[in-house]
Amino acid sequence: MAEKILVVDDEISLQETLAYNLRKQGYEVSTTGNGEEALELAREINPNLIILDVMLPGLDGFEICRILRQEMSTPVLMLTARDDEIDRVVGLEVGADDYLAKPFSMRELIARVKAMLRRVRLIREEIDQGGEATPTKSESLEFDNLRIDMTRREITVDDEVTPFKPKEYELLTFFGKHQGQVLSREFILERVWGWDFIGDSRTVDVHVRWLREKIEKDPANPRRIITVRGAGYRFEG
Repeated sequence: MAEKILVVDDEISLQETLAYNLRKQGYEVSTTGNGEEALELAREINPNLIILDVMLPGLDGFEICRILRQEMSTPVLMLTARDDEIDRVVGLEVGADDYLAKPFSMRELIARVKAMLRRVRLIREEIDQGGEATPTKSESLEFDNLRIDMTRREITVDDEVTPFKPKEYELLTFFGKHQGQVLSREFILERVWGWDFIGDSRTVDVHVRWLREKIEKDPANPRRIITVRGAGYRFEG
């Protein structure tokens, strides 16, 4: 079956251009330029990917992304009208997986879409196969009060299952498998987001901050995910 993409943009010419080019690639495309309708469509069709413009009448893209993140883990590619770091950071804060500044080439957008969908397929394959091969028979990693169950894709903190976004889970698992090693932001981006992810190191910093808020007793003075100045991060088990 064709993968489904929801395009949310109130600029009709761009909306139609995106839909045309994505359909040429074999995707099933639904479109809207309205925030409230975008939420209804996302819930109705359960798309494989959402392309979401920041500037929309009514609910803006940030608010839509924030609401969707509470309901589903569908990857979101956010479109911003300007190459503004604030927009990119806010987009990541509310749960966007990637961002693209207007104007952009259709070739670049298609490349981003393919990369994001390929990443989702790989994650699903891991789940179907029972998780990645791990050094422990129980397919879990344990660090005092922190346990990562890679079979169930669950993380337990202080004996309580704690909700993690898909990318947070992947990042923490990656840290756990490389405890004690200094990992550069570029290496983390390549291994967790994929070699074809077109983002910057700020993406890693934002996700590390989210992880610290969930696993550190004092996020302002972390003892698990340590910043190594000028080098990256080190996970202490």
